[in-house]
Amino acid sequence: MTDKGFTHFDAGGNAIMVDVSEKDVRSRTAIAKGDITISGETLEAIRGGTAKKGDVLGVARIAGIMAAKKTADIIPLCHPLNFDQCTIDFTIVDAPVTRIEAVCSVKLSGKTGAEMEALMGVSAALLTIYDMCKALDRAMVIGNIRLWEKSGGKSGHFKRAEGTEIGS
Repeated sequence: MTDKGFTHFDAGGNAIMVDVSEKDVRSRTAIAKGDITISGETLEAIRGGTAKKGDVLGVARIAGIMAAKKTADIIPLCHPLNFDQCTIDFTIVDAPVTRIEAVCSVKLSGKTGAEMEALMGVSAALLTIYDMCKALDRAMVIGNIRLWEKSGGKSGHFKRAEGTEIGS
């Protein structure tokens, strides 16, 4: 395959795990973002700590980190990676639409990047918010999950331009 082609297929079209044995170990980072729209009532329960299941954002943070670490157990051809750091951060946006933005950042030294791990982390964090708040608000919407930035690999640095999100 070419550098721009699909790398998870061999010449016969069979699914394969990419051989990274010849790649150099490099410092790599990946950042993914996503959000969940919620009602004002749900936001107040999260802020006030009155959600019945407890500290929503604290639990979502741990869930996101755990999911990022287990990405290779869920995505079939993903390499298992050892992280140097993984963080999940949240920003509450009150207007124009009430939502919580989640950001997952993964840093490591390795032969392959951490994009899938960052995307998995942000997805699990948002799903956990939904799970913990669904009794209050079944109309929540998870979306806009995207790679925000990556660095350190052969393909170079990528940073999504501001304002390129879906619906912006």
